Amino acid sequence: MVGIVKLSLLIVLAAAGATSNAPNPPAEEAFVFETRAGDRVDAYRGSLVVPENRSDPNSRAIPIRYVRFPATDLSAGPPVVYLAGGPGGSGIATARGNRFSLFMAMREFGDVIALDQRGTGESNILPRCNSARRFPHDTGFSDAEYTAIYRAAFRECLDFWRGEGVDVRGYTTVESVVDLDALRVHLGAEKLTLWGTSYGSHLALAAAREMSDRLHRIVISSAEGLDQTIKMPARTDAYFKRLQEAIDTQAEARVAYPDIAALMRRVHARLDETPLMLHLPQEDGSPAPYLLQRRDLQQIASGAISDPGIAARLVRLYAEIDRGETRRIVKTLGHRHTPGDSISLRAMSTIMDVASGIGETRRRTVERQAQTSLLKDFLNSTLFLTGVAPELDLGDKFREAPASDVPLLLLSGTLDGRTYIESQREAVAGFTQLSAVTVRNAGHNLFMSSPEVSEVIVQFMRGQAVENRVIEVPLPDFLDP
Repeated sequence: MVGIVKLSLLIVLAAAGATSNAPNPPAEEAFVFETRAGDRVDAYRGSLVVPENRSDPNSRAIPIRYVRFPATDLSAGPPVVYLAGGPGGSGIATARGNRFSLFMAMREFGDVIALDQRGTGESNILPRCNSARRFPHDTGFSDAEYTAIYRAAFRECLDFWRGEGVDVRGYTTVESVVDLDALRVHLGAEKLTLWGTSYGSHLALAAAREMSDRLHRIVISSAEGLDQTIKMPARTDAYFKRLQEAIDTQAEARVAYPDIAALMRRVHARLDETPLMLHLPQEDGSPAPYLLQRRDLQQIASGAISDPGIAARLVRLYAEIDRGETRRIVKTLGHRHTPGDSISLRAMSTIMDVASGIGETRRRTVERQAQTSLLKDFLNSTLFLTGVAPELDLGDKFREAPASDVPLLLLSGTLDGRTYIESQREAVAGFTQLSAVTVRNAGHNLFMSSPEVSEVIVQFMRGQAVENRVIEVPLPDFLDP
């Protein structure tokens, strides 16, 4: 474990040699960047090499790769570094998607860096672990048995990764913060602007605490605070109340779904009493038995509440099961499961969350709330791994909220079921120059939800006042099949 004091020392050492008038970064390659939609733009590929675990003087070196889009204005400011969510998302892959236009707009303010964080995308040299553990698919098993199997798979994967030469202690937000400062030095910049979402905001907030003097501005959406890797189940229940209020604004949907919380509890109780045997079509056309339990729906719901359009499909799924219809759930499970497959884990995304962890007081609160909440604790798969490898946990000091005078723009969606608006505001309460913008009816992935979102980011980057602004986006049709 790298402590906060050691982190500060590491950042100071990484900063040595940085200059404000350095030439273009070394070893970059010019190329034509192409998006999935076919857009093309001149860009540069670059990389740097960093220790996998800076607390080990004999640590192996790992690559950090990025794509740099040059600024459109020669007088532009510091580099703008995009921090993908997950953890495990690729900044380079994000630039190839529907946020490409925003990447291009941000070039007004500096070179834009699509960063692949350690262990992600083109920076990933970590083998995926396919454990020998499997969840039963055609017989019932308890939540306690589920947790025991999952923890055993994680232990097995830790041993596998270590055997492959991976220093699992190196995949923490602490190390990624020092990577950012090493990138700053590599780019020859005095400061960075950070732009991120979800876990990317978690990383940006950690950076704000440790290297505020080397940050120019921060733009984040769907913020995950340093102590918010594990979500509060009571706030998940409050999200469903907001979702119901949104449904109630559409007259026909209000009639069809008068009480989604009661609907979900009714379906959960029925499955607890009598799990439902389904048959999932396989690639060869044969059916595979699958016993649907309450836990399956809670896990599906945990992944479906990020954005209102997906949540609308979730509500329809529950309503169909309530009526005894199984077509939609069979199709959903068919995309998620191949019965008999082993539990497979990705190193970076699993270990990063385990390292950020949860303190004892918050853990007790989460476990108490989970007993009666709609999704229990299945929104928090990392919680099941707590204590398996205590040496990975960064500790309560890491989880303290940052205080900073770096100008920060926070964009929050009212129908975000992954990072809740009240939690997001708590995560940034220590920023003295905070601009908080609410995007009404938006979910977790809100950057492209409205042209106004891009406009407000540009205004903030230009130093214009945007605080207390509300942007409204349309709701999905909750009855659209």
